[in-house]
Amino acid sequence: MFEASVEAGVLQIARRDTAWLSTGWDGGFERADAAYNVSVPEGWSRTDLGTYVTERCDRAGFDLSGPSLLTGVDLQHARGARLDSVVAYATAGVSNPAALPQNPLAYPAQDADTDGRADEDGVGTVNIVVGTTRALDDAGLANLLAVAVEAKAATLLAATGFPGTTTDAVVVGCDPDGDPAQFTGSATPVGAAARACVREAVRASLASRYEHRAIPSSVADAEYGVVTDRRAEVFSP
Repeated sequence: MFEASVEAGVLQIARRDTAWLSTGWDGGFERADAAYNVSVPEGWSRTDLGTYVTERCDRAGFDLSGPSLLTGVDLQHARGARLDSVVAYATAGVSNPAALPQNPLAYPAQDADTDGRADEDGVGTVNIVVGTTRALDDAGLANLLAVAVEAKAATLLAATGFPGTTTDAVVVGCDPDGDPAQFTGSATPVGAAARACVREAVRASLASRYEHRAIPSSVADAEYGVVTDRRAEVFSP
């Protein structure tokens, strides 16, 4: 099982000798005993991320190593969901949405600050940690990450109109000694459970964070954000 606990603004998801894959700042494949989601204060501007995470984990009393994510969302809004062999934890804030209009030339002009400063200020971010007790190879773990990102984007589009924010990150992990699962796509037991868990955890975190405030209706309505309003050249290979 993946055991979650929150102390001093740090969420630890612990499981001994887990195979992790992270898209975070210290990302990649890693064998470790835990993964972390660390809430940073408003105006946070540290750049020595490794030192900062170590300081925060020490303050929280967590001594297990592992991949770490950073979020501007207070961990009182963290939510988890469990189904079959999969569990997911999410913190969801959309103060810095990343809009992807399918007809960018028709997208209204934006008056909001869209210079990406949310990376510095930590005002939003959708962070997800997914774990499964099934054993996956590197390809299965990478595909599980893709499935989690897809589920996150679909859930956010339905709930907010945005597929993500400028600082989203995902960590997925598996038990190397568990019952092997060769595939993790959307139609597989692991992939289907992950999609459901990510959907429920993200929606629950959004409901908590925005219980007494409005979700931005556009990038212009948000504190920060970006609009991909350029077109790429299309060609036949």
